[in-house]
Amino acid sequence: MVIKMKKQYLIYADESHRKGKYFSNFYGGALVNYREVEKINNKLNAKKEELSLFQEVKWTKVTEQYLDKYIELIDYFFEFVKANKIKIRIMFRQNALVPQNLTRDHEEKEYFLLYYQFIKHAFGIDYCNPNEKDQVILKLYFDKLPDTKKKNQEFKGFIYALNDFFCINNVHIYNEDIAEIDSKNHVILQCMDIILGAMNFKLNNMDKEKLPNSNRRGKRTIAKEKLYKNILKNIKEIYPNFNIGVSTSTRGEYENNWKDPYRHWCFKSKNSVFDSSLTKKTK
Repeated sequence: MVIKMKKQYLIYADESHRKGKYFSNFYGGALVNYREVEKINNKLNAKKEELSLFQEVKWTKVTEQYLDKYIELIDYFFEFVKANKIKIRIMFRQNALVPQNLTRDHEEKEYFLLYYQFIKHAFGIDYCNPNEKDQVILKLYFDKLPDTKKKNQEFKGFIYALNDFFCINNVHIYNEDIAEIDSKNHVILQCMDIILGAMNFKLNNMDKEKLPNSNRRGKRTIAKEKLYKNILKNIKEIYPNFNIGVSTSTRGEYENNWKDPYRHWCFKSKNSVFDSSLTKKTK
C-alpha cells in the first residue's frame, strides 16, 4: 500500500489597479510551500527590521528617502524567487484588447470574474502534481476584498468550486483555507504588492508623468522608476529577454506555467478585438 503524502501550498493574492491609461485590472499572487511560509516570513521581517522598515511596505509608500531600503528589501525578496521558494504571478489586461458582447452582469462582476481566472490559471496549479502521486492542499489568502460581504462570500464560493477543476490532479481546497487577510501582517504579500505596483506604474507610463505646470518629474516618480528598474533587473536575471507587457512564454512546455518562478499573463478574452487607437503608440 502506497501512502500518499500531503503537500500544502499557500497563495497570497491582491489586486492593484482597475483602470489605467493603457493597461487595467492588475492582479498579483505569491505562491509558497506552506511548510516554508513561517521561515520565509521570519527572514523577510528580520530584513525589514534591519532596514528600520517598521511599518507596512507598499508601492504607494516609495519615496526618494526610502528608495535604497526598498531596493535592498526587494533584492532580498528576489533571492527567494530566484530559488523558486516563492513563485510570483502578475496578470493584467491591455485596454487595446477590447472584449466584445459583454453583458451588464459581466461588467458588474468584472473584478471577481478576472480574479477567478487569475487563481484558476496563472500559477499552473493543474501541473503542480505530476501523476497525481501526492495529495495537495491549496490555501488562498486574499488581501481584504473590497466589495460587500455578500459579494465577497459569493466570490469565495466560486474559488471553493475550483475543487471541481483541480481535483482531477488530486489538488483540494477547503473552505476554511480561503481567507481574507490584512497585508500589514503578511510581509510576502507586501513585497508582492511592490512588484505589482511597479508593473502598473511602468505599463501605464506613470514614469513619464510631470509635476503640474512643469516640465519636470517629481522626486517620488523618479524614485519609483529606479525601484522599477531594479525589479526588472532581478527578473532579467531569471529571464534575460523578459518583456513586461506580454504573457511570459511557456517555451513549448505548458508545465512551465507551474515550474517558473516568475511569470506575467496579459489576459485576453476569447472574443476580444484589437483597437490600435488605445495603444501607447497612438497616444
